Amino acid sequence: MNKPDSSSELQIQLARQAAEGDSTAREQINALIHPIINYQTSQFCKRFCRENQYRYICTLEASINARRSIPQGAVFCEWGNASYAWMLNDLANSQRLNKFEAKNGAQINHYLYYIANSLPFYERWKDWRFGQKVHVPTYIQGLHPAASNVFLALRKNEEIPMITQKLAMSEADTRRLCKQIIVELTGRKRLHLLDPPTTVSLGELNFEQDEMIPGEEAEIASFDEAVEDREEKQILREAWQKLAVEEQFVLEAMLIEEQDAQDILAALIKLDISIKPGVKAKDTTRQQLYYYRRKCLAKLASHMGENN
Repeated sequence: MNKPDSSSELQIQLARQAAEGDSTAREQINALIHPIINYQTSQFCKRFCRENQYRYICTLEASINARRSIPQGAVFCEWGNASYAWMLNDLANSQRLNKFEAKNGAQINHYLYYIANSLPFYERWKDWRFGQKVHVPTYIQGLHPAASNVFLALRKNEEIPMITQKLAMSEADTRRLCKQIIVELTGRKRLHLLDPPTTVSLGELNFEQDEMIPGEEAEIASFDEAVEDREEKQILREAWQKLAVEEQFVLEAMLIEEQDAQDILAALIKLDISIKPGVKAKDTTRQQLYYYRRKCLAKLASHMGENN
């Protein structure tokens, strides 16, 4: 393994210091990602502003109602600053910064830019913004008739006895289903879907927020998974790693996150990712996207056959 150069070491050191709460380091991190957050706040807010632009004073740098007639005495819209605070907390919390490794010479702003332009980031923001708009993945729904309700209860950090009482299940069955959901999400690296949506202000950011579900570690450790299931998941993981980044992105977005094709095409354009030689991202069609998904699935199946 190549030793990180001095620039990478300095970037890692800055991230660690900021994660530990050093005020100077955190100010540097905040300044680095300000353009990223400023742009995404503008994009997201404008997309869902709707009637707010006619009732409130926009606080975005590029005000959405700069040319509109706002009622006299109108108050400032809360969503611009609140969205900025949410994004700052999501991108620059201690857990996120501690994961930064400066791979291939990447700098902190590159690392956080990639996250801020991902579909999961967008979905987390929508969950926070609209509160009740929570999608339960189909692979969770298929675990049990009550799996969707248990998933939503876990997002609210409800205790097992409370979930048991609400669903009229036995406590043993409830615990068993909770374990299944957590293990399934962990295996797919989607455990963040259980993070409850929260509203944070600029003055009350909690950068030490623990994203681990209470009791998760002990429950996973005590779950007796069948050997054949572990082997199958290992084969899938190894085959998945052989896919190109753009192939993983499309499959994850379409099959795991179940995103709409139009949203995925928009993300490909924003990231300037071409999925067909000679065709620019902005010229990619829905038909080409679905064909590309079939090719990726065939490639994944082929890799799994190689490992079997």
